[in-house]
Amino acid sequence: MKTMTGGQAVVAALGAQGTDHVFGLIGSAGMEIFDALYDAKDINFIGVRDERTGVHMADGYARASGKAGVFLAGQNGPGATNLATGLAQAYAAYSPVIALGGSLSSAHIYRDAFQEVDQQSLFKPITKKTYTLTQTARIPEMVGEAFRTALSPRRGPVMLNLPRDLLADSLETSAYGQIEKAQVFGAMTAPRSVLEQAAQLLANAQRPLILAGGGVKNGSGQRAVLDLAERLNAPIAMSPGHGDAVPCTHPLYAGQAGPRGNSVASDLARQADVILALGTRLGFNTTFYQRESLNPAATLIQVEVEPTALGRFFPVDVGILGDAATVAGDLVDALRGLPTHPESRTWADRFTEQRRALLQQRDTAAGNAADPLQPGYLFKTIREVAPDDAIYTMDAGTLCLQATDQMRYVQTPSLFTPLDFGLVGFSYACGLGAKLAQPHRTVISLMGDGGFGMACSEIGTAAAYGINTVCLVLNNGCWGAEKAYQRDFFGERYIGADVPNPPYDKLAELWNASGFRVDRAADLAKTLEAAIHCGKPAVVDIRVDPNALYSFRRDSFKNRTK
Repeated sequence: MKTMTGGQAVVAALGAQGTDHVFGLIGSAGMEIFDALYDAKDINFIGVRDERTGVHMADGYARASGKAGVFLAGQNGPGATNLATGLAQAYAAYSPVIALGGSLSSAHIYRDAFQEVDQQSLFKPITKKTYTLTQTARIPEMVGEAFRTALSPRRGPVMLNLPRDLLADSLETSAYGQIEKAQVFGAMTAPRSVLEQAAQLLANAQRPLILAGGGVKNGSGQRAVLDLAERLNAPIAMSPGHGDAVPCTHPLYAGQAGPRGNSVASDLARQADVILALGTRLGFNTTFYQRESLNPAATLIQVEVEPTALGRFFPVDVGILGDAATVAGDLVDALRGLPTHPESRTWADRFTEQRRALLQQRDTAAGNAADPLQPGYLFKTIREVAPDDAIYTMDAGTLCLQATDQMRYVQTPSLFTPLDFGLVGFSYACGLGAKLAQPHRTVISLMGDGGFGMACSEIGTAAAYGINTVCLVLNNGCWGAEKAYQRDFFGERYIGADVPNPPYDKLAELWNASGFRVDRAADLAKTLEAAIHCGKPAVVDIRVDPNALYSFRRDSFKNRTK
């Protein structure tokens, strides 16, 4: 009877689930898995410099591909605890990341053993599900269960702890004759009577608005949403971080709404008489939980795949449990034969003019190539230089938050941010994962100098594996958001806000990547062009006006005066 080790069984199970990339950092607790990966010719292994940033790569890969992103932490204890930030980020983004973590030998649990950590308890609050393997023979089952759980609605990260003794044990290879790829069923819709009720409300709307969230972006129904918008004369505003839910080239595209959105989209939400919240929770970044962010008198129809999200923050007139793509298509069908309100055409035409004026105002306000370089001019230059296939990854922080509604998102998906986790140090690693998922697209990662300092060791990973992204380091020499708060609310009592940095372009060159530097606004466009076309991993150190700071969380400091 042929046998295989537990480590070989893990790799065979990953292959059975269609895994083509595994990100990881080697460690003694998972050596059997790494040894098995050596022979797995259909799986590309990407060795990273840190577990946190490695999980961000798996996160970016998952979001850009729609498949599970797999990370392997080879060391129990510290190797596992380093996963926490990355998994918490994936949890906030509903990203299907699967983390496989080597863990303590079964016989050593509860003995204060070397590198002992209760990994089951550690990860439970920051994952959709955390499992710990109990028998080597169950490896095929548990890996399949991890994939099924991560990819089922609503998606999210899964942690599978793998005790090192079970990886060293053997099981019969006959167990693998029964392995099948995990089945995931996602399409859900409402009863016809509910759809018809919603369709009638939408048809009667004078000022209809579709507010699209991650459920639209992460699904496959962008065409159905556009058909619905065109049928209703409804502009499409997006939740922050999901400005790529539909292509920006569509005439009904409004950009991001809410306290962190643009003025036109935000005004639409405050003026609409019927709002279709499609695949969005209407959460913090979209509304700050304030009904004033949405017209309080508007009829609210919410579509969500997660039942607990329906009506959670605001009462709804119609709640539909279903995925955004399927429901959008069913609403188009339910609208057949129903005339739209004649005023809806006027509403859409007025929006078109307001959107045109907003874009013109942005370009005018960006100014010319004056020094010190201003964020508006930087964003305008990126819009002009970047190709239509560009994918953007961004950190949190003052400059990136300003950028999220400023880029051109022509293809879906094309924007990956920390969303509600508000993380810095995310963008570069996320971009590397996204590039591996979409190798023929241009990937541009924006982050501040402080955040890049957290992640810059992964330049080595990019160079080693030929992952050719472009990272724009928006270098203002400080933690910009916090320095803005100290300026605006704490009497300019600056402490801990300034960040001395090395020349990041030179650091990139030391890793055998391409380094570029922009000290003058006049050099920005040609430098970006060169970085995009250099054929290597590129880092562009861009000197941005250190005084161009903005306080985004003004709501948090209402108790203070300037």
